[in-house]
Formats: sequence, structure tokens, C-alpha cells
Amino acid sequence: MNPGTLLTVHSYKGGTGKSIISVNLATIFSREGNNVCLIDLDLRAPSLDKTFGADGRKFWINDFLNEKCEPSDILFDVSKVTKSKGRLFVALANPSMEAIREAVTKDRKWEMKALRRLVTLNEHLLEKMAMDYIIFDTNPGLSYASINAVAVADLVLVISTWDASDLAGAQGMVSELYSMLEKRAIVLMNKIPEQLLIDEAMRKRLIDQFKKAFKLPVIGLLPCDCGILRQERSTIMALEKPKHPFSLGLVEAAKYIRKK
Repeated sequence: MNPGTLLTVHSYKGGTGKSIISVNLATIFSREGNNVCLIDLDLRAPSLDKTFGADGRKFWINDFLNEKCEPSDILFDVSKVTKSKGRLFVALANPSMEAIREAVTKDRKWEMKALRRLVTLNEHLLEKMAMDYIIFDTNPGLSYASINAVAVADLVLVISTWDASDLAGAQGMVSELYSMLEKRAIVLMNKIPEQLLIDEAMRKRLIDQFKKAFKLPVIGLLPCDCGILRQERSTIMALEKPKHPFSLGLVEAAKYIRKK
């Protein structure tokens, strides 16, 4: 992926690890010296506030989409938190129950307006702030909001798990939505049983199997590790445990994304 482009991280179901992967990829890119903006577009189940904190936040991405503030009001520099060489900004979604209830009731008309606001935000980040990477952590499934995030993306990273219903749903989502929007997409498989990843031949067979199922490049297999599942969302694995197989797998995924 060339610098100055947008990556949307998407999944069919919740619980795939999409947000944790988004946070870690943003951290990896920024620690390499890139300017990165990570945006929480999962308005129905916000989670990035757990990682970066919500104290002192006056405006949220919700407010920007509702035309209540400017881009500069929602962007917070967290480079010191991630010890990055480049700059890492985050735009958080409002985690309050009131905001979540409001997000659930939004109709198509509002979403069309929100899409125009996303384009405006993109332009601000690219032209005025010289972002190398913009990462949207969107909500799962085929809601209007996730379709918007896919529509504005240069590349979509699909996160899927080993679960049969997740696999089937993700394949259907890719074949119907992404082909319609003519979007470039790649797949990252998460929560694969560790015992299946020890043998290199088995790893290769799994990748070939998933490639055939999705008809897309599969850029990695991340392990299902009880240690990861126990981690608080405030833990950034790539920062605190860089040698962990999960972190190393995301470093390899980042290398692939840079080449796209």
C-alpha cells in the first residue's frame, strides 16, 4: 500500500480481534517512522478508548460525522504512548450508552451525509497533515457505516477466524460487497489453533485452503493464544511483547500491506 492511502479493517462478525489488530498495525507503522491516523468507526461497539483512554475528550468521531466540530477537534496525538518515531493520531468513538443507542438508530440519509464527512476528513488528513496511513476500524457486517468505510478505502483488510459461520459469512460479504464496490482486499486469519501453526507444511495447506475459499490473498495466520485473550485492551502487543508470535505475525502483515 502506497503511503498516503487508507486501510479499512473489516470483519463479518464481532469478536474476530479486528480492533486489536487495527491498534497493533497502527503502532507498527508509526514506530517505523510513518505518520498514522487510527479512527474508530465502530460506533455501535466502540473499543479504542480502552486502549488510549477517554479522559479529557470533548469531541468524538460521532460529533464530526454530525457536523458539530472540525477534524482538528477529534484528533489526539498518542505518539508518546506508543513510543513512535512517526506521529500516531487517534480519533475515538463515543463509548457512552447514549451515543451507542443513537448510532443504532441512524438511517441511510444520515449515513450518506456521514460518507461525505469521511471524505472531508480524509482530505484533511492527507493534504494538511501528510498522513502516510489512515486506518479505519469499522463495525462488523454489512451496515451502512461499514459499507461507507469500505467505499472510501484504498485497501480492505478482512479479519476472519477459524469459526465455520464466520468463514462462511466473511466469504459471502467479500463476494457480494467488495466485488460490487470493486475494492482491493486481502485476508488475515486470526485465532487459528496454535498446534496447527507449528508445522510449516500444515501452515501452507491452511493458507492455500483459505485463499481458495476467499479468492483473495491470505497474508497471514495469527495464533489463538490464551495469553492474548487474557490481555486487557490497554495492552498493545506489538509494543509490550514484540517477540510474541501474534506481534511477529502482524509485523509480517504490515510488510505485505506496504507492498500493495
